[in-house]
Amino acid sequence: MMYSVLLFLHSCWRWLVLISLVYAIYSAYTGFYRRQVFTTAINSLRHWTATIAHTQLLLGMALYVQSPVVKLSMGDNPDKWINEQLFFRYVHLAMMLVAVVLITIGSAKAKRAKDDAEKYRTMLTWFSWGLVILLMAIPWPFSPLASRPYIRSI
Repeated sequence: MMYSVLLFLHSCWRWLVLISLVYAIYSAYTGFYRRQVFTTAINSLRHWTATIAHTQLLLGMALYVQSPVVKLSMGDNPDKWINEQLFFRYVHLAMMLVAVVLITIGSAKAKRAKDDAEKYRTMLTWFSWGLVILLMAIPWPFSPLASRPYIRSI
């Protein structure tokens, strides 16, 4: 039961991560190119985007230790170069860790940057790289590595 709840939460929370990250990147882009002031609202967006990503990481780690897919034997499908067990055991885990680390670094650097343009540029750069890695590591329904539905049900 706990596994199903975690799977559902992790599946739904992904959309919050993606929406907040895309919105933060868009805000950083427009703020940088329009030379806007780095407002309290943008600073809150920076903070909450990183917090949402951290929450997703915690949900994913809790799910990882309970996942039957991760616990399965690696030899279940030796004909494939990469199978679902390998993807979830190593690739998904590593890439998501890297993505959240990039988002965290970008958030911390933007918080400490001296001027508004530097804050926006830092957020734009680090969050964009985090998004690229996230998009590659998500098991989309069309993914050849490990396909999952857009939303998992309980």
